[in-house]
Amino acid sequence: MLPELAGAVLVLVQFDVCEEIRLDRLGMILGVPTVAQQPTLKHSVPGYVRYERPPIFQPLEEVVLPSGERLSGQIKYYDYGVLSVTFQLPFTGNWNRLTALASRWVWDVDFVAHADRIVREKIKGAAAAIINPYAEFLSEDYLIFHAQDISGTPSATQLVMESGGRIAQVVRGDTLDLAESEIAEVMQSRISYYATDLTVVGWNAAFLYDTVAGAEAAIQLLEYANSQLLEFRHYDELLTRELDKVYKQLKGGTGTLARWRLARSATRLHTTLLEVAELTEHADNASKFLSDMFAARLYKLAATKVGVLDYKDLVTQKVRTAEELYRFMVDQFNQSRGFFLELTVVVILIVELLLFFLGKPF
Repeated sequence: MLPELAGAVLVLVQFDVCEEIRLDRLGMILGVPTVAQQPTLKHSVPGYVRYERPPIFQPLEEVVLPSGERLSGQIKYYDYGVLSVTFQLPFTGNWNRLTALASRWVWDVDFVAHADRIVREKIKGAAAAIINPYAEFLSEDYLIFHAQDISGTPSATQLVMESGGRIAQVVRGDTLDLAESEIAEVMQSRISYYATDLTVVGWNAAFLYDTVAGAEAAIQLLEYANSQLLEFRHYDELLTRELDKVYKQLKGGTGTLARWRLARSATRLHTTLLEVAELTEHADNASKFLSDMFAARLYKLAATKVGVLDYKDLVTQKVRTAEELYRFMVDQFNQSRGFFLELTVVVILIVELLLFFLGKPF
């Protein structure tokens, strides 16, 4: 007989909607406080995750899927321009039911479409707090399968030994038995603090075995990691567009007049670099880990699996390329300016000589 599980399935859907959200204005518009409760710790040391500007929470109306499943939800507004929608469904059943649900929700249900309608409606009502909205929204979705109770109350070690294959199926969203090598790959991304809790992180889903209070911080760290992925995807696209413009202009030639026109492009590129640096620092400082090495390890694991570090490396490489191009354009412009100044001096000397030989005062 298969063990029975009880808990909840959470769907995180996040959108990068604007450059910044003024949380003070938003709080007044929504009539909600602008200071959110900080997540709790697994142990007594205070300060798990500290937001520089805590996000604003707002409950959502119940969402009914075509299957008849009724989801509760909430939306969070982050000051760095990300809106995060969370749908939640209580769950009870055995592993077969959970793997079937995971497969259907991971691959068949378009949660982004459901959340997109909600987000666009909310943005209209909060327009006064939205700074520089984007024409198109980047999005990321992530599923968390939280098992609060499992029959027999196994330890984390027992759960991995007895149900590691099932956990891997849930994280991968697959109903077929996985190969041992694939199970081992999934289970490499596991972490525990106590003997009775377990977190297994995948690129698009995670499995948690913990109490409600214990899972709260892990859920927020997974949410934060996905929001950072979203931000770095935005920076990557922004830099790609700007670099394409510069490359096209440089292909047009590097004559004297073309070099002179590089000044405007160099200024625009430098402005983009400053914006990326500011927004990157803004996102990095949104959450700080204080006095809790487990939180830092869990976040690093989550960031690695969902792709934050990969996109951050891409952005860093493009920033370096953009800086080199900026220096090159500035050098080209300075050469053109120097040539113009030299030409001006020569013209003035020629005019003076002509006037001198003609006997006319200059």
